[in-house]
Amino acid sequence: MLFNLLFPTSGKEVRTIIGQRVSLRPLERGDLATSIKWLNDAEIMRLLGRRHQLSMAEEEQWYEDYLKSGKSRIFAIEEGGSHIGNIGLHKIDNENRSASLGIVIGEKDRWGKGHGSDALVTVLRYAFRELGLHKVSLRVFQGNDRAISSYKRCGFKQEGVMREQVFKDGKFHNLFAMSILDREFDELHGKESKGI
Repeated sequence: MLFNLLFPTSGKEVRTIIGQRVSLRPLERGDLATSIKWLNDAEIMRLLGRRHQLSMAEEEQWYEDYLKSGKSRIFAIEEGGSHIGNIGLHKIDNENRSASLGIVIGEKDRWGKGHGSDALVTVLRYAFRELGLHKVSLRVFQGNDRAISSYKRCGFKQEGVMREQVFKDGKFHNLFAMSILDREFDELHGKESKGI
């Protein structure tokens, strides 16, 4: 497994992290067209709680802000050389050793086949072992059962319910707050194990 990733701002070689089913490499500008196609898909928008489609200009501005902030690590998820999704560690807080996580498997024919779980375990191993984080958190819609099942399988625990947090499609929706600690990850996945 390779760490010490070089992100696009460095202008140097970009390396990957290898999981069991997928590999993760830093997201590049050339990935934005594919990413926006996924993020504007009606079903994916519903699962992510997005209300509005994104323009390419908005996505490019987001990417520029990401490069400047230095507070995120965003990866393209690849299987067999094909870009199938994205996963990111956001709001990285080195003082408190924490970050939030977001993931999308954009290629629907890869849903339910373990690619998301493998990407989660792979990025968590990077977060805890390379970045030295203690806690990784996420939020997920209460009805997104496939995602919740994957998060639990990877070791996330529910911390609470953000009751009626989001108003969408004419009604309020709950969000689950979930997290995993470094020691919980090690207990479930072992300190040197690979994959799920």
